[in-house]
Amino acid sequence: MAHNPCRLRWGLAALVQVQPDHRNHRRNTPMKASILVLLLAAATAAQAANEIDTKVEAALAAESRPEADRERDRNRRPSDTLNFFGMKDDMRVLELLPGGGWYTRVLAPVLAENGKLYVSLGTNTVKERILNQSGFENVELLENSANIHRDELSRVYVVEDFEFGVSDLDMVVTFRNLHNFDPDSRARMNRQVFKSLKSGGLYGVVDHTRRHMESANDENRRRIDPVMVIKELLNQGFEFVAYSDLHYRADDELEYEVGRRSVTGNTDRFTMLFRKP
Repeated sequence: MAHNPCRLRWGLAALVQVQPDHRNHRRNTPMKASILVLLLAAATAAQAANEIDTKVEAALAAESRPEADRERDRNRRPSDTLNFFGMKDDMRVLELLPGGGWYTRVLAPVLAENGKLYVSLGTNTVKERILNQSGFENVELLENSANIHRDELSRVYVVEDFEFGVSDLDMVVTFRNLHNFDPDSRARMNRQVFKSLKSGGLYGVVDHTRRHMESANDENRRRIDPVMVIKELLNQGFEFVAYSDLHYRADDELEYEVGRRSVTGNTDRFTMLFRKP
């Protein structure tokens, strides 16, 4: 729920302006001042979150968005997800593997005025259908020499050595993609993500949950073990920052393929944040 920053500031000020006992006045004043500083900082953070929320809401309301995208808004919870990642509208952000561009249509307007959005790997659809539209002129497509192909035997994708060609990014995000690649390819991508981020840069990951240490089968091939994802990213040098249950679904038993009619749109997804030291 959004907070009114002005009302919050007045409320916090009132909280610390309690009439003191004169004998404890000097002792209490520094503590009250410290509390006020901390609480006002929290109010400022809430205001910053509200600012990105407004831009996300405007992007979701854009007339150019397909109806199929709108139907996923409630399930994907973009404002909550991007706030969990700590995204600000003045960041340089890379969307890795944008797919059909659902998030591209949200991220580009949010970052258009003060920040910068890059997209890379698996960009054919957004290049042909989105980036040539009004309002997406400032999105930069990072062409690279990566050779992505599907291994017909394992039915997962393989990406060869590549580089993004950018550095000092504030954030990289990827949504429901890591499960599509073999371990070596994930290592190549995550290595380049680490390289492209500035120190303190953030990496936000959302993906379909697989049972821990469950062997691959036809039903779980588009899911991935979150513990394995954490381990792989720690191995690349990332710090694990936080986990969110934003996309937890108690009634997804992690048993069926994510495209099955009984599961699709209601899959349990893990939402995690990592940082480059």
